[in-house]
Amino acid sequence: MTITVTPRHPALGAEVRGIDMHRTIDAETVQAVRDAWTRHLVLVFPDQRISDQEHVAFTRHFGEPEVFHQTSLNLRSDRVREIFLVSNVDEQGRLMQPSEPSQKQLSSSRQWHTDSSYRPTPSIGSLLHGIEISRTGGITQFINMYKVYDDLPEGLRRQVEGRRARHDFSMLHRLTGAPPPTAEEQAAMPPVWHPMVRRHPVSGKKSLYISSIYNDAVEGLDGPAARRLIEELTAFSAQPEYMYRHVWEPHDVVMWDNRCTVHAVTPHDSAERRVMHRTTIVGSEPVVAA
Repeated sequence: MTITVTPRHPALGAEVRGIDMHRTIDAETVQAVRDAWTRHLVLVFPDQRISDQEHVAFTRHFGEPEVFHQTSLNLRSDRVREIFLVSNVDEQGRLMQPSEPSQKQLSSSRQWHTDSSYRPTPSIGSLLHGIEISRTGGITQFINMYKVYDDLPEGLRRQVEGRRARHDFSMLHRLTGAPPPTAEEQAAMPPVWHPMVRRHPVSGKKSLYISSIYNDAVEGLDGPAARRLIEELTAFSAQPEYMYRHVWEPHDVVMWDNRCTVHAVTPHDSAERRVMHRTTIVGSEPVVAA
């Protein structure tokens, strides 16, 4: 199988043609996708009208799909347990209101983050399938955190080198007003500390590693100072030269590397259906400080 890879932005993002996710792909093609992923960080596979089972099967070429630990808000599919529902429509087809608990928690996706950074071994990457897309917004934006790290002003660089930030899943409750994790969910996912500068296990490059919706503390700083630092780093990162903005077409599948990117979605009309299914690739190694 021959693929073509076309860059979409100088900093990150490329379109991949020649992949049919209905079919099993050979090892050579998997490696070609891995190489493109390492180079471009975000890959777009257009017009993949796949089932959830095919979505999961394609994900398995790159690692084990995560099963979301939280069950209390019905964000994990009942039909295919590896599917995380980034949707305002439930599995019975009902349009949900912004005030519902699951939608409150999903509103955190409008802020910059990297998926599953709250795990002791964070995610490698994610694949998001746009089944019903929004036209009033809902653009997914990605930032190349290699370039952000390379360009950090000296004052910010000194504050992150050799430091760790805490990543706490329960911060979503404090941030959005969604219900707190149950005692069982909290026990399954206690807060963890990760280096703020990490080395990528494949590329060997350094990147800034923060996740603003989960970072609630920074080593050596009090609460207000930690929040200011995360806010300042996030604001510096969100510059157009580091960012690819993906405008969805139906049945795009977008695959990104959680180890060296952050992402956020722009707001959209809550009366417009948006059905997005995500798989998340389980991490294979702890975060290594650069």
